[in-house]
Amino acid sequence: MSLCVLDASATFPWLFEDEASPATDALLDHVTEHGAVVPALWFLECTNGLAMAERRGRIDGTSLVAAVALLRRLPLVVDDAAPSRALDAVLELARTHRLTAYDAGYLDLALRRGLPLATSDAPLRAAATAAGVSLLTIGA
Repeated sequence: MSLCVLDASATFPWLFEDEASPATDALLDHVTEHGAVVPALWFLECTNGLAMAERRGRIDGTSLVAAVALLRRLPLVVDDAAPSRALDAVLELARTHRLTAYDAGYLDLALRRGLPLATSDAPLRAAATAAGVSLLTIGA
């Protein structure tokens, strides 16, 4: 299996050393080799995570620059259909699975593209399973 839908929650361990594990490192290797599909929202979520981490003293400016460089190197396909689907399909998924609109957008993308979802978010993982979306699990 190659491409996957990449949720921001699966990305953060690559940016913060205290969240890294062999499994998250393996996912990074997989995405680096095969690429991933992300909604445009992914960039805002990652940006917010980095800004909040720096503001809270979790990372310094040097680490932030390195994290941004890593994100820029990822072979990503950006899917920008979410805004046009937000008030219909995404809202329905959010209601059905009791997800945030953001998480429902990732689920919608995985459903539309027929791709597995890489996420560490427990409610999104449960919703994906319920909706018949495969979860990408790499490593142990």
